[in-house]
Amino acid sequence: MHGARMANRMTAAMRALCCALMTVLALVATGTAHADLAPANGPPHLAMTLVPDSAAPRAGQTLTLALDTRPEKGWHGYWRNPGDAGFAPSLTWTLPKGMTADADLQWPVPTTLLIAGLMNYVYEAPYAPLATLHLPQGLAPGTRLPVRLSINYLVCTNAICVPEAQDLALDLTVGDGAPANGDRFDRWRAAIPKPLDAAGTYQVKDGRLVIAVPLPAAATVRDAAFFPYGPDMVRYAAPQTVTRDGDRLLIATDGAPKGRIEGVLRIGPDLGLSVHAVAGTVAMPTDRSGWSAALLAFAGAVLGGLILNVMPCVFPILSLKALHLARGGEDERAARIDALGYMLGAVLMCVALGGLILGLRAGGSAVGWAFQLQDPRIVVLLIALTFAITLNLAGRFEVPVPQFASHGGAAGSVATGALAAFVATPCSGPFMGAALGAALVLPWPAALAVFAGLGLGLALPFLAIGFVPALRRRLPKPGLWMERFRRVLAVPMALTVLALLWLAWRQAGNIGLALGLATIVVTGIVLGLGGQRQKRGLGFGWALAAAALVLPAGLAAALTGGAARPAKVGGDAFSEARLAALRREGRPVFAYFTADWCLSCKVNEASSIDTAATRAAFASNKVAVLVGDWTDGDPALGRFIQAHNRAGVPLYLYYAPGAAEPRVLPQVLTPGMLAALH
Repeated sequence: MHGARMANRMTAAMRALCCALMTVLALVATGTAHADLAPANGPPHLAMTLVPDSAAPRAGQTLTLALDTRPEKGWHGYWRNPGDAGFAPSLTWTLPKGMTADADLQWPVPTTLLIAGLMNYVYEAPYAPLATLHLPQGLAPGTRLPVRLSINYLVCTNAICVPEAQDLALDLTVGDGAPANGDRFDRWRAAIPKPLDAAGTYQVKDGRLVIAVPLPAAATVRDAAFFPYGPDMVRYAAPQTVTRDGDRLLIATDGAPKGRIEGVLRIGPDLGLSVHAVAGTVAMPTDRSGWSAALLAFAGAVLGGLILNVMPCVFPILSLKALHLARGGEDERAARIDALGYMLGAVLMCVALGGLILGLRAGGSAVGWAFQLQDPRIVVLLIALTFAITLNLAGRFEVPVPQFASHGGAAGSVATGALAAFVATPCSGPFMGAALGAALVLPWPAALAVFAGLGLGLALPFLAIGFVPALRRRLPKPGLWMERFRRVLAVPMALTVLALLWLAWRQAGNIGLALGLATIVVTGIVLGLGGQRQKRGLGFGWALAAAALVLPAGLAAALTGGAARPAKVGGDAFSEARLAALRREGRPVFAYFTADWCLSCKVNEASSIDTAATRAAFASNKVAVLVGDWTDGDPALGRFIQAHNRAGVPLYLYYAPGAAEPRVLPQVLTPGMLAALH
């Protein structure tokens, strides 16, 4: 192992020496064969400009300067750590008396460039490192602030490197701190890696370096790569393998670090996290693609689906099919066709919903099982459907549900199974959490098998009745009791309607509740008229059938404009305008800022914010809640967070009525701490 490390270091040193020699030779050649690449009096290959976030900064405050850099086509500049070759820019500030600059720039996420086995961390497109300057107190308004920057850097193509130097100047005037260049700074700040508060762990095992970075499973990661801040952490040119293991991201590469690892983890285009890791033991994940994990999740899904059959929204449909079998006598073939059709419908619906979830998650959406219930428009449509089933069970009309709920045939059985699976999704959470959670991290074939297991479990009782004649013989004989039992089944389905009404109210407030009730009224009138026609020996009527479909859809569509879902603790999306309005009303305000990739944020939300005790305390004290989601680096939220002297999330603020400034709460919360706010 020691010999291998020495060999790696010698190889890296030789590469760096070779690159330096090539650069020197290239510089000598620049004056002859490559004179066109670096003209003596021509423009630099990296055009640079100092851009302030305020042309009139306020005394005693900080000022951000962007080093707006635009590489010439075919050329690239270097990151703070250039990699195997090149060198980082060197900056020398000349500032007014009392004015200071932070030693380090804030660098956007770089890209990789591999040339002849040497890994370079570079920028080939326009980029802007950010510098933080501190103004002294007591400067009079109108005071001139001449800012000068001398910068030496290396700029390269794939064939040649040229050192360049520039002297940049910017003259500012002390003023009121009014912001400037807002749109550009929004883009530049969004490209700066966000600090990840939780430390990672790394371990060298069997010659491989594995870095475990805590990152919630809900965080979307694309095109991941780790860029170390310094040498002797990882071997720059070594391939990196990034895998997800629940709430961790595992980076496997080559390296033999001796101390703390620091760097940037790229998690998407122009999106990164500043991370650090210390030596320790990295528990390797179980083989989630193995048969054991997939079979365990599949078994859990089957069991959960089996339990769903006694839920109020599923039991009536299953009972109707069982009664149909009892009415069918000893027809073995018809019973099996019904059972297989029901199973096929249930499995296909579960697989379709599961496949849609996997597709949406692959596209960056953090959706889960029963995701369709997160949209109040879908909830209104489900209210119409379940109320229609309730009226059918109560005998108010005989279409459309009885066409496949009480009659035979493979097509009708498939439709019944699909309906049962669709309406079962609201009930599946308590029984399917572990299995569906596993499905979302399994490879997609195994994940779809888990969703199919849910449908299979849902269909198992009906399969047993269809394929075991002894069970069918134990069913009660047909008679008038069947019609009475059918009406009894309308009660649990009506309870499902009430549950969906409550959900519509929770998601869309009084508008959602009103439209849900309107849907019940309209559906009841239309289906009731159809039922009266049937009692007179007429058909249901095409016009009424169309109205039964179109009218609920129209009511659901009415929620398009204002169906924002409230947060779990009754909060609204954060905006400075909303905050100002609440404070003018004299309301106490709890504002918290979170992100999907922030592990401590998620722990605080689960343990302290989204709890019954906190909700009750906030309700009794009339505390308004505002939630700022910084997952995608929203620049407006970023500016607000920075204004409170925080580099990232979590940030928890409490605004007491009449207080000039908010109280900044600790980054680790307790339920008692929030309950005491008033």
